[in-house]
Amino acid sequence: MNTTAIKRAHPDELIVGLVSVSDRATSGVYEDKGIPSLQAWLERALQSPFRTCPRLIADDQQTISETLIELVDQQGCDLVLTTGGTGPARRDVTPEATLAVASKPMPGFGEQMRQISLAFVPTAILSRQVAVIREATEHAALIINLPGQPKAIQETLEGLRDEQGEVKVPGIFAAVPYCIDLIGGPYIETRDDVVAAFRPKSARREPKA
Repeated sequence: MNTTAIKRAHPDELIVGLVSVSDRATSGVYEDKGIPSLQAWLERALQSPFRTCPRLIADDQQTISETLIELVDQQGCDLVLTTGGTGPARRDVTPEATLAVASKPMPGFGEQMRQISLAFVPTAILSRQVAVIREATEHAALIINLPGQPKAIQETLEGLRDEQGEVKVPGIFAAVPYCIDLIGGPYIETRDDVVAAFRPKSARREPKA
């Protein structure tokens, strides 16, 4: 695996690949809502500096895999979020394409996403989202398959809250910053009112004076 030198505008700049997988959006049947939803959520949730590399592609396994490789190995993404193509239909191949480029699977993310979605719809058991680590020569990235609908994307990232606004079921993004720490990526800080990043005390930075 070859990778280019990663150039960050700030040492803690997070580079995020945003991949929307949709035959109909790529052919112009309807406007893609996946990438704008992901971009808007990151702007709301992150305190740390970040930049995105968006990609709108068709439901084709080889194209998806090649896009993930390009984002991690060439663009230097620390995190790649995909949306679409995770159901049981014949053209839904995002999980297969993701696993094909993986160095190691991270099954807890998919388990938690389905747990959250089951609170809303019984068809959540049909979802096949996966998450993996891809290791390039100089760095590694976390790749997560998210649901296709903007509302479901927000729910799985943020989790479930009770009537008092307290977190009842943690969203998956609470674990993302520490995962990025562990694979050698930048230090990510979130806005607690959206999603509070969890780290053990030994991994937390001291607040700046």
